[in-house]
Amino acid sequence: MKTASTENPVRLSWLREQGLRLDAAPYLSGAFAAKQLLKRLSVRKDPLSDLTAGHNGGIFNGPKFSRVYVNDPEQGVPFLGSTDMMEADLTHLPLLGHEVANKFQYLEIQPGMTLISCSGTIGRMAYVRPDMRGIWSSQHVMKVQANPARVKSGYLNTFLRSRFGVPIITSHAYGAIIQHIEPHHIADLPVPRFGEDVENRIHDLVEEAASLRAEFQSGLEEATRDLFTTARLEKLLDLRWHEQPRDLGFTQRGLTPTTLRALNYQPRARRIINELREVDHVLLGDICKGGQLSRGLRFTRVEGAEGTQYSYKLVGQRQAFWLRPEGRWVSKANTSPEVLAPDETILIASQGTLGENEVFGRPIFATGSWLTYAFSEHFLRVRPGDSPFTGAYLFAFLRSESMFRVLRSMSTGGKQQDIHTGLCAEVPVPLLTAADRDRITETIRTAYRKRDEADAKEDQALDLLDKAVAEHTGVAPAELPTPA
Repeated sequence: MKTASTENPVRLSWLREQGLRLDAAPYLSGAFAAKQLLKRLSVRKDPLSDLTAGHNGGIFNGPKFSRVYVNDPEQGVPFLGSTDMMEADLTHLPLLGHEVANKFQYLEIQPGMTLISCSGTIGRMAYVRPDMRGIWSSQHVMKVQANPARVKSGYLNTFLRSRFGVPIITSHAYGAIIQHIEPHHIADLPVPRFGEDVENRIHDLVEEAASLRAEFQSGLEEATRDLFTTARLEKLLDLRWHEQPRDLGFTQRGLTPTTLRALNYQPRARRIINELREVDHVLLGDICKGGQLSRGLRFTRVEGAEGTQYSYKLVGQRQAFWLRPEGRWVSKANTSPEVLAPDETILIASQGTLGENEVFGRPIFATGSWLTYAFSEHFLRVRPGDSPFTGAYLFAFLRSESMFRVLRSMSTGGKQQDIHTGLCAEVPVPLLTAADRDRITETIRTAYRKRDEADAKEDQALDLLDKAVAEHTGVAPAELPTPA
């Protein structure tokens, strides 16, 4: 619950500015502090609508429409929802059928756009990279398309996602259970203009970050493709899972007490395993001897102070796949260091349901800046022991569509599925030569270095904006308002 203190009450003038809205959000989100600070700026401020161009003036979302999903990439286009746009790896987006997508051509996102979640959780943002061309977005994603003749897209994105833009945008949310914002709510948002030098520097940083993220994406895909091609398993790269006969009426001999569940003997998944067994391989359980192949530590969460040296940022299954996980903060003093992931640990989402777009069975890779995060117990942790295999090489293998299907076939449980670690240990991993493994390892490691570099450049862009605001208001950067 948010409350206004008697020392800092909501003023009548504030009510008038907000159209006499009586809900608390517009007055307690930090929006007023941000607006007052922007008013103090001596520089020119342009309404957002004057800086955009394109469909519906360059600020738009889209109508509600019936979605028809397909499985064949030749019959559809990748489709982003308001959560999907936060994903770091866009390989596994659902496909919207061409028949529907062609009716809404303007929903194809364009490089340089800023995407804003406008339904549910309001104000999450993503910058459209060059490699995202050809992706459509839902009506729950607002598009802001900069007019290149008026403003640089990277600068506009940085302002919108800053401590000034976000609270003003979120303050316009309306609705009880599911909140929304519409394009006209943010059309008048004041965008300060600091001159070409500052704005170009910020834009260049954002563009460099976008290029690095595109290289990160292509690096992941290249490493997986390289591994399967070198192992002469090209057929597993184009799996066409849903085009294969359904797993009905099959028999299984040689059952053991390990499992009696039919799904664990799924013929389509067994065909993948049999293909892997045809090449030189080592079992995953043998690779992980002396390392780890088990679920994470279960522990009691004790809230910690945000962003301090005394707390861990705890990342769960859903946000672990985002570019920037939000997470929650837990006290270090009350949390075992085992919640951290050693360098090059693979973390597989191992609790959930079998919905086609769920993360259950998908892996992430812990390295670089993510080594400071704590991870929930809902991940299966995979880490090589005393073997010639690296975590990076294993990740290139486990992130494939084939292994996603194999891991899902090893599920156990009722409503909430888990991954059977005993079955997991029997997965054949292609051996390849040392030179091949080293090449694939370096591709993955380079991709993740680029991801961290992209994060750093986006942070530098925000710092430049803060310094520009501080310079023109006399307020120290440390004293600038922080969104509630």
